[in-house]
Amino acid sequence: MKEFSPCFGESDVEVVESSFSSTTRASQNVATCVYQSESQGCSCLITVSWTKNLMGEDLSVEMDDSGNQRLCKMEIQPWSFSTRKGSQTLLVGTTKVDLFWDLTSAKLAYGPEPLEGFYLAVVFNQELVLLLGNLKTEACKKIEADPSQCATVLIARREHIYGKKCYSAKSQFRDKGQIHDITIEFCFDTIVRGPCLVIEVDKKIATQVKRLDLKFRGNKTIWVDGFPVEVIWDVHGWLFGNDTGNAVFMFQTHFSLQKMWACQSDENSPAVTKAYTHQLQEQTQIMQVRDFSLILFAWKKE
Repeated sequence: MKEFSPCFGESDVEVVESSFSSTTRASQNVATCVYQSESQGCSCLITVSWTKNLMGEDLSVEMDDSGNQRLCKMEIQPWSFSTRKGSQTLLVGTTKVDLFWDLTSAKLAYGPEPLEGFYLAVVFNQELVLLLGNLKTEACKKIEADPSQCATVLIARREHIYGKKCYSAKSQFRDKGQIHDITIEFCFDTIVRGPCLVIEVDKKIATQVKRLDLKFRGNKTIWVDGFPVEVIWDVHGWLFGNDTGNAVFMFQTHFSLQKMWACQSDENSPAVTKAYTHQLQEQTQIMQVRDFSLILFAWKKE
């Protein structure tokens, strides 16, 4: 957790990029999600990392308290035959932390994170604090827990993606929101005769940056699911790095009503009326949504 914060400013994209050592480059594919959980009146962060490299696949679960102090970290290699299904227990002082998983029928897509056919559960002091996967019924029978009592919110995601000129990813822009297809294309604009950046969400152009050699760092607000999403990019590594350099993209979703009102003056914002803004306010109060950050490290493949 120490190298990943759910809230960033425009200048922080470059800092995040430099915080990764050279060992985290094209040799492995990593997808990391950060969840905020409330347990017995205390807030904690749970970081789940799925890693795929030349040696195989790994899964790690880390818990940090509200002061960003690590409580525990558990690591397994779930794709070996003996550990596709199992459990692990740690004692943190007087607190018992249990990890349960079943990946025997897990289905992978393009990345290291399974899409379906699995469950992953974390029990903190006999209280369910995290439940992932579509096999929730099986998980709750195993641990004898009520999933409705699990108040966990996805607040951040980090992923490494690879390509030559086109890069793809899937992500939500808020907890329990719709999963969107994100496409980032690095191309050449024949009109201005220079590099160009095109970002699409669900096959629709969200933003386009021309003269990228002059605007290799910047930000733009787009709208997804009726909410403003600030896109921050740093493609210096693509333009001025080596042949396998990387670029960094951050998508920051803002759910504060103040931010929504401010974004209405943007020329690319939808026609947001006072009635619609009031509706958004009611939705945010009902859903109790939190701001969400997605960071994509886009690596060039030779």
